[in-house]
Amino acid sequence: MMDGSPRRMRMEPAHPKPGSIWSMYKRMFFHIKGQWGLIIAAVISILAVSLLEFGIPQITQYTIDHLIPGKHYYALVWVALGILGTAILLGLFNYISSIAMASIGQRAVFELRNQLYRHLQSLDIGFFDRSRTGDLMSRVTSDVGMLQQLVSSGMMSIVTDLFTFVAVVIYMLWVDWQLTVIILITFPLMILTTRFFSTRIRRSFKRIQESVAEVTNHLQDTLSSIRLMKAFSTEDYESERFAVRSQANMGANLAAVKLRSVYEPIIDLINFVGMAAVLIYGAKQTMDGALTVGSIVAFLAYLRLLQNPVRRFSRTLNTVQQSAAAYERIVEILETKSAVVEIEHPRELENVQGHVVFKDVSFAYHTGTPVLEHFDFELLPGKITAIVGSSGAGKSTITHLITRFYDPQQGSITMDGHPLTELSLSSLRGQMGIVSQDIVLLNGTIRDNMVYGKRGATDAEIEAAARAANAHDFITAFPQGYDSQIGERGVKLSGGQKQRLSIARAILKDPQLIILDEATSSLDSESEKAIQDALEHLLKNRTSLVIAHRLSTIQRADRIYVLDKGKIIEEGTHQSLLEHEGRYKQLYELQFPQKPQEPQVTSGERGENPSRR
Repeated sequence: MMDGSPRRMRMEPAHPKPGSIWSMYKRMFFHIKGQWGLIIAAVISILAVSLLEFGIPQITQYTIDHLIPGKHYYALVWVALGILGTAILLGLFNYISSIAMASIGQRAVFELRNQLYRHLQSLDIGFFDRSRTGDLMSRVTSDVGMLQQLVSSGMMSIVTDLFTFVAVVIYMLWVDWQLTVIILITFPLMILTTRFFSTRIRRSFKRIQESVAEVTNHLQDTLSSIRLMKAFSTEDYESERFAVRSQANMGANLAAVKLRSVYEPIIDLINFVGMAAVLIYGAKQTMDGALTVGSIVAFLAYLRLLQNPVRRFSRTLNTVQQSAAAYERIVEILETKSAVVEIEHPRELENVQGHVVFKDVSFAYHTGTPVLEHFDFELLPGKITAIVGSSGAGKSTITHLITRFYDPQQGSITMDGHPLTELSLSSLRGQMGIVSQDIVLLNGTIRDNMVYGKRGATDAEIEAAARAANAHDFITAFPQGYDSQIGERGVKLSGGQKQRLSIARAILKDPQLIILDEATSSLDSESEKAIQDALEHLLKNRTSLVIAHRLSTIQRADRIYVLDKGKIIEEGTHQSLLEHEGRYKQLYELQFPQKPQEPQVTSGERGENPSRR
């Protein structure tokens, strides 16, 4: 665990921003604007659907007002063919628009998810210290998936309904403005009702997304710690905790359902009130001879066309608000800025010597809790430098600053005379080989893990690195050798094997600066000795930083620094520090206690009788 590092905590949700739905549509349009062919096909299909739906009431009105009174039997065939042809064309254009919008939605989600993942990769380590893995997974998968519904089905429905609504209103005003005004009187009430429920529905859906993240978090934590759970027999305890989170998710979903169950019937009620008013007023006008029967039937059909968009929008609102809640959670990530950033034109490291200098460096993970204060430190090129000290002294923090996982709040760190802040992160970290006490192995083969830092490594290079790390023998003992699967986090390997494999990975990278952070802590004495012999040869002419609790691993270091509470209290070689009789000697004697010598006892002290010799 990092020295003084913060515990993982929940990311605080951002407050909903005014106009976030509009900004959501703008961002989604940015991801689809390059797909003009699909967009044009979708728009043409949507317009065609609206026009075809507009034509069916006209056929109905003509049939009632002209064909039936005139008894034109022959024309009924053409009416049937017209309706059948309209239905076929409606199906065709609906199919085209659905496929086009689904393709647009999937591609938009593909780009947004990749953008979100790339942005996550660019954030500093401190961000991941504060965030939970399950929550981030939920945002990249579930939340982005919600936006796909918006772009495909939601956006298509909104565009189609908007066009249909405008066209029908214009036509109805032209046919009978009085009837149309009666209908439109109900719409302000619908708008107010929609506005009242929309913010509540969005909050409800955001609680759903957050509860999904809680479930995902718990699932990720427990599945990755399944051995710990079984070792301590906490299956029932974890099941109860999971049930609590699942219940919260169920409650959030039920709350959203209740809101929808109230909102949608209210909209339907308002629609039926409008229909009743039109039917009563239209029937009176028909009785008075102002309208024909066909006209009132067509008008009622157009009323349905007018009300259907409103009714569908009330259902689409759920998708929009659900997408808006997901969008807010996605934007929280996209608007997060990394605390560690490159300058506009960073310097690329060349001909690296590995001379690292800390000058007056102060650093704290938390404000007011310094880990290093006014810290001066130097790694000499081609030399082995070791750091020792108690847990929490700041040893691992030094490696985090050298790799620029964090930036100090004060002071400067240079590599070969160049401030780290002026160097590109890829060239800086590309010159480093790191073996940490927290072993990270990927689910794959031994070969996959070894070449992770050097993709083009040859078989000969891979084997040489494995031999140097004393790993070749145990690797070849597996049936598939270097192509053997090691399982998630290397569960098929022992602790010592994992450590040796991570050392081999660093050796294969062939860096100029090697950082060993408790690299031999999991090895038995025989393996440790073999690796120390290999490292002595491999670290020659390279800058090396070795952090160790086990002092046996650093006795050959060129320089040893003793760290205590973020300050260097002693420095020197192994022998000189022992002679100094300070903190280093105390640590050494704790690990290698000296057996007290038995005092010499004379025969007289033993009470022997000289005459019996």
